[in-house]
Amino acid sequence: MGLELENMSRNELLQLRNDIDKALVNAEKRERKAALEAAEKAAAEFGFSLSELSDAAPKGAKLQKSKAKYRNPNAPEQTWTGRGRKPQWVHDALNSGTDIAELEI
Repeated sequence: MGLELENMSRNELLQLRNDIDKALVNAEKRERKAALEAAEKAAAEFGFSLSELSDAAPKGAKLQKSKAKYRNPNAPEQTWTGRGRKPQWVHDALNSGTDIAELEI
């Protein structure tokens, strides 16, 4: 039972595409539900709930920020942990001949 796409009108093809998109969304929902049920069953076999296993940190918990390691002497509210991209004020200070050690807190 193959569809003869070449014989279908543009509107029929658009409708078919919309129907397929809806069917894909529904199929994904069904598969997610089945996967969740299987995961819950597997966790229960070990005496856990799925939420106990999936929560690495309690909801609402915030990651601890790294302490600032460098401070802009011209604007003390500007700090940098030394991780990630250097802020522009660090680049400016280094380009003006300042040693990075002079910016340490």
